Amino acid sequence: MAIAKSERLMNLALCLLGTRRPLSKRELRGSIEAYLEASGDDAFNRMFERDKDDLRELGLVIETVENLDGETGYLARRDSNRLPPITLDAEEAAALGLAAKVWQQARLAGAASGALQKLRAAGMPEAGDSYETQPSALEPRIPVHEAAFEPLMLACRDRRPVVFDYRKANAARPETRQVEPWTLECWRGHWYLAGWDRDRGAERVFRLSRITGKVRSRAGAFTAPVPDVVTVRETVESWAGETATRSARIRLRAGCGYPLRARAQAVTEGDDGWDELEIPYGHGLDAWLVEFGPDVVVLEPADLRADVVERLRAVAKG
Repeated sequence: MAIAKSERLMNLALCLLGTRRPLSKRELRGSIEAYLEASGDDAFNRMFERDKDDLRELGLVIETVENLDGETGYLARRDSNRLPPITLDAEEAAALGLAAKVWQQARLAGAASGALQKLRAAGMPEAGDSYETQPSALEPRIPVHEAAFEPLMLACRDRRPVVFDYRKANAARPETRQVEPWTLECWRGHWYLAGWDRDRGAERVFRLSRITGKVRSRAGAFTAPVPDVVTVRETVESWAGETATRSARIRLRAGCGYPLRARAQAVTEGDDGWDELEIPYGHGLDAWLVEFGPDVVVLEPADLRADVVERLRAVAKG
């Protein structure tokens, strides 16, 4: 079965690379024996879509073109699939090797391993192997538990609009959001999606843990320009609470809330089992404080206290 699939993928790649014009599904089916043997149109369509996705995952750039008759065709231009010589020094190779160890999920780990194998075949220095063969006291990891991460990662890569149901922290029910995804960013152990919210006509940041149900891809091009990655990262930090504009005073149970203590500008230890902290107050602080539950009490400002109480009430209502 594995040999048959590899042969089928190779034949499809050769057909797409060897044509000067887009080939329709009908033409590809008539050119590849395995597709001719498919039992019915549905079986062929499923097989073709899987093969096309597999080739793209392997790095083949496949273009989708619609001709004047409205028929969809496919081709892989040779100039788009020709890479320049790869030149990496030992430090760059080591950085790639370290990056490949970050991911914990099996699918991402496999993709990272495959990428390293391709780079080694292209002449990457062996220094990158040291991160696989030598034990390390520190293991870099970026945990990802949300089911929405992988489809959103692929949508960001392929520039595909998406639709998902999103529940804000202070909302009782989720809302449907239509988003043009830009990038995923990890901040304080949580993943965020930055993109263009079509319904609101503005950029927005979404925390992946609040996405409910499946992420659905949509056809069509982006309607808003994608900003520079640095600008997007600053947007995520601002929405997630990194940019502080003032200070807040909270009471924190002794021995709890180390992340809050690490950011505190001042700490006053109490005799009643509670400490008083002064912490930076920016957008998103209310959502962060809610995560500490009964271990945190907001003293001031009043608007932050009200926001935290509202979020807790929403959680209590389910």
